[in-house]
Amino acid sequence: MLVEKNVPLQAFNSFHIVAKAHALVRIASEADLHALLADPELRASPKFVLGGGSNIVLTGDVKALVLKVELMGRRLLMETDKAFIVEAGAGESWHELVAWTLAQGYLGLENLALIPGTVGAAPVQNIGAYGVELQDRFDSLDAIDLQTGQVFTLHAAQCAFGYRDSVFKHGAGAAAVPDGAVAGGHQVLGLKDRALILRVRFALPKSWKPVLGYADLDKKMAEHQCAQPTAQQIFDWVCEVRRAKLPDPQVIGNVGSFFKNPTVTPEQCVDIIARDPKVVHYHLADGSVKLAAGWLIDSCGWRGKSVGQAGVYEKQALVLVNRGGVDSPFGATGGEVMTLARAIQTSVYERFGIRLEPEPVVV
Repeated sequence: MLVEKNVPLQAFNSFHIVAKAHALVRIASEADLHALLADPELRASPKFVLGGGSNIVLTGDVKALVLKVELMGRRLLMETDKAFIVEAGAGESWHELVAWTLAQGYLGLENLALIPGTVGAAPVQNIGAYGVELQDRFDSLDAIDLQTGQVFTLHAAQCAFGYRDSVFKHGAGAAAVPDGAVAGGHQVLGLKDRALILRVRFALPKSWKPVLGYADLDKKMAEHQCAQPTAQQIFDWVCEVRRAKLPDPQVIGNVGSFFKNPTVTPEQCVDIIARDPKVVHYHLADGSVKLAAGWLIDSCGWRGKSVGQAGVYEKQALVLVNRGGVDSPFGATGGEVMTLARAIQTSVYERFGIRLEPEPVVV
């Protein structure tokens, strides 16, 4: 285990914001973690877990000890009557895992293709796209308590999954976990900055059915005159749609969708439609209505606008970008990104009475 000092983080965050880690440790095995926790000084240090850096906005140098997760490996762990249980290390690329599962004949993750980031970050954010969320395919995960060094397992209910939310995004006491989950000998109430995910297991159905019903996929079905697409076709279509709408973070710095799609009551939606009949919205099973955050931002005139080197992407108003280049020392700062984000939030609230919530973690 090597503690690196003053490590540049521009290449480790997909916004490509210039910042440094005061200290960084690469976690390539459980042994690295146990060695780290055996050191009294390192064990007591505040810690920041870093995966692919695709969901963070760095607003300055990171003073906490950065744990760069590089735990690899993927395998078919077991089969049940209904599912293939696939396990992957937390440091694996999410998209590469999705492609691998399809190549092996394990179907069910295709709607989640081309989402940036690592496997370990996927349950933290409860990633989702085109009608599928991680929780729909989740089996369990193993994590380590960074205070005690104890490895523990969580199942879906214990992860407290919500819309782009989980127990890993809340501090102790902020998000109760059902079923008395235990980590390090204590009931889990919130695992933010306390636990590091080691590996994740997915239950991929043997009786597979395509998840459709989104306009982008409907268009692809019409274009290809295909009423019953295969999992591989859905994977390919999702990749095509995402590449057309979203900038490649290796070319233009970004974290994908910057804001969550807000949900409102049917009464609120009727009120908004009365003021703007074109509002893009989707009715959910629980009776609430999801509004398209990108449409709200676009309708407020933000597409293409900038604050310093931080801008709103011309092809998709939901995406904020770094206009300064991925290798430039003069690109967008975290402060510029958040100033732009707050201005957008104010604009949308003043027009629609809706508070947009950012998706990425601000560090």
